[in-house]
Amino acid sequence: MRYLCRLFCCLKNFYENILESLHVYLRYYLKEFRNMKKTSRHTLVKMLAIMPLSLCLSHGLDVAVAPSFTRSTPSSNANVVFSYHEAIKNATKAVVNITTERKVGGGNSPFNDPFFQQFFGDMVPQDRLQGGIGSGVIIASNGYIVTNSHVIKGADKIHVTLPGDTKKYPAKLIGEDSQSDIAVIKIERNNLPILPFAESSRYAVGDVVFAIGNPFGVGESVTQGIISALNKNGFGISNYENFIQTDASINPGNSGGALIDSRGAFIGMNTAIISRTGGNHGIGFAIPSEMVKSVATELIKSGKVRRGFLGVSIKDLDSDIASTYGDAQGALVVGMQANSPAQKAGLAVWDLITAVNGKPIKSAAELRNLIGSIPPNQSITLTLLRNNMKGDKANLETKQIKLVLAEQPQSSTTINQPSKVAPSGGSAFDGLSIDNLTGQVRQVYRVPNDINGALVSNVMQNSKAQELGFQKGDVISQVENMPIKNVADFQNALQAYNGKPKRILIYNIVNNEVKTIVAQ
Repeated sequence: MRYLCRLFCCLKNFYENILESLHVYLRYYLKEFRNMKKTSRHTLVKMLAIMPLSLCLSHGLDVAVAPSFTRSTPSSNANVVFSYHEAIKNATKAVVNITTERKVGGGNSPFNDPFFQQFFGDMVPQDRLQGGIGSGVIIASNGYIVTNSHVIKGADKIHVTLPGDTKKYPAKLIGEDSQSDIAVIKIERNNLPILPFAESSRYAVGDVVFAIGNPFGVGESVTQGIISALNKNGFGISNYENFIQTDASINPGNSGGALIDSRGAFIGMNTAIISRTGGNHGIGFAIPSEMVKSVATELIKSGKVRRGFLGVSIKDLDSDIASTYGDAQGALVVGMQANSPAQKAGLAVWDLITAVNGKPIKSAAELRNLIGSIPPNQSITLTLLRNNMKGDKANLETKQIKLVLAEQPQSSTTINQPSKVAPSGGSAFDGLSIDNLTGQVRQVYRVPNDINGALVSNVMQNSKAQELGFQKGDVISQVENMPIKNVADFQNALQAYNGKPKRILIYNIVNNEVKTIVAQ
C-alpha cells in the first residue's frame, strides 16, 4: 500500500507539471490566436494537438546548458562607438614608409664604351632607375628602423618618410639577414616615437590584430583581422620561418610594417601573402616580434647575425615512418656534415631529435629556428630517439647528448619530403636499375661531388619501384645504418635486410631534396 501511495504521488506531480505547462502555452497561444488569419489558426490547432505528446516525450531528457554570461551596458544612454583609435593612433606614429632606388639595365654592357657610343649614340642601352616601396617600424628613438630584407635588397638609395611628414630622410643600411628576411636601417633623427615589443609567444588564434603599412604606395593604412594560425612554416619565403598567419589585409607595400594587438603593441612584422593575383586573399604572414627583436639586436650590435650550427640535415617525420618511432614527434636526422658538432658528439642518421635543453621539438623547422637562435660556442643538450631496428620491430633507445655549437658557415636546408611505404605484394625494387656514380655519370646527371651513393638510372613504368616513389636520377645514399657508395654496397644492404622493413635515404637531384622510403 505504501508503494502504491508513492507511485500515485509521483504520477500526480508528473501530470500537474504537464497541466501547468499546458496552461502557460494555452494562455500564450490563445492570445495570439485572436490576431491570426484563418489559415494560421488551422496550423496552430494542429500544433496544440501534438503538444502534450511532445511534452511527455521530453520528460527526463538531459540537455546541454549554455554557460552563463554577464551583459555589459553603457553607463549612459548616449550612442557608443567601440573604437581602437587610441591604440592605432599611437602605433601609426612609429610605422614609416620606405622607398628605394637601384640602377638596372646596361650599366656593365660593353656598348657603354665610348668607342661604341661614337657610332650608336642614344641607341646604346642606358642604366635606368628602378623604385621599390615598403614599410618599416621605428624600434629606437635615435632612428633605428626594422624592415624586411627583401624591401631594401640591392638598393643603391633608401629613403624614409615619417608619418605626417613629406620630407624624405636618407637611410643607412645597418645590417640585413636574408635568412630571416629582417633588416635594420637608420635615419639621423632623435626623439622619435617607438613601437613597444610584445611577447609574440603569448598570443593565441582568434586574438584581434591590426596590420599597419603603406600598401601599393597609397600612404599609411590600417586593416583589421585576427590571428588565423601560429608557427606556420614550409613556404620557402625564408630559411627561418615561424610565421603568425592573419586575415588582416596585407598587400604589396605592407612588407616591413607592423602587426599590432588591440593595445597597440608590436607582435609581428608583416612579410608575405599567399595570392594568385598579387592582392590580398586573407592569408598573410608576419614574423613574430620575438624573432624580430633578437635579429635586430644582433644586426645593430655587429651588422650580422651569428647563429649556432649543429651540422645535420633534417626533415619532418611523417605518419608513415613515425610508427617506427612510437609515434614520437621531432626532427629526423637524414644527413651529417663531416667534422660537425653533431658528428663529433655521436649523432647518427635516423636519429630523431625530440628536445633541446629540455624544450620539446615537434618539427624540423622548430629545431632549425631554435638552433639558429642560440649563439655559437654555446653548450646544449639534445634528447633523441635512436631506432636500432631488429627485424620488423623497432628497438627504441632514448639518449641525451651534450655538444658545443659551432658557427653556421652558410644556410642549410630543412628537408620536408613525405616518406613512402612499400605497397604489399611483390618486390619493392622490381623495375629498378642501379648504376655506380662514375665521373661521367655525375656529369650527365649533374650530381654534386659531395653526394655519394648508387644512382637510379631507370625506373620501369607501372613497376613496384615507381609506385613506391623511386625516380630516375635518385641517389641512394643509405639503407638503415649502412652507407651506400656504389651498387655493391646497395646489394649488400638488401641482402643484410632481406625480408625486413628498411629505411632508405635518397637524394633527389631534380628537386634538390632528401626523401625517405620504407621498403621490405
